[in-house]
Amino acid sequence: GAQAVAAMAYGTETIPKVDKIVGPGNRYVATAKRLVYGEVGIDLLAGPTELVVVADDSANPEFLAADLLSEAEHTGAESVICLTPSPSVAAALEHALTAQLAALPRREAASRSLQGCSALIRTRDLEEALDLANAIGPEQLELMVEQPERWLERATCAGAIFLGHFSPAAIGDYFAGPNHVLPTGGTARFSSPLSVDDFVKKSSVIQYTQARLRADAPQASTLAR
Repeated sequence: GAQAVAAMAYGTETIPKVDKIVGPGNRYVATAKRLVYGEVGIDLLAGPTELVVVADDSANPEFLAADLLSEAEHTGAESVICLTPSPSVAAALEHALTAQLAALPRREAASRSLQGCSALIRTRDLEEALDLANAIGPEQLELMVEQPERWLERATCAGAIFLGHFSPAAIGDYFAGPNHVLPTGGTARFSSPLSVDDFVKKSSVIQYTQARLRADAPQASTLAR
């Protein structure tokens, strides 16, 4: 919670002050991390869960509905979006969402998410769907299409990308392996998932010889003036 963030950022009688705080949490944790940034380093400010699914005619609407609802049910503030050029998939997905939502134990939270920042969008083609996905920059992106590897290079802004009909985002939540602390709120445009790189700090090292310093001094002096 926020109190743990404060304890680690400033130190207590029993908890030493740390240099960096990483990991997910609720809105209070995120706010606490924002407040202590500068006193300590942080990884990112994670917001509500986001899932964008790009689907073509090969997608199973039942799978699509299950994946969207599995992310929509967290708190009721999630954003789940399906982008598809297929009118038949779009129509079948609407029916599947209605049927699965009725049987969902957490249907109230999922309903709030679906009525909030969520959408089912018909696109002209898959190219436009990927362009929209990149503009959104979601936490999680599913490519539920034939030959998903073909489209991977075009997906440039997403925290985690799930390829194919049997790679649901939920398997990434719990088991797949890569760290699932992911950028949200469009920050995938410039941020990456939490990784070992976040625990590596670098320094620049500069060493001149007397001759090289003498040779570069006139240019350096010009820049300084």
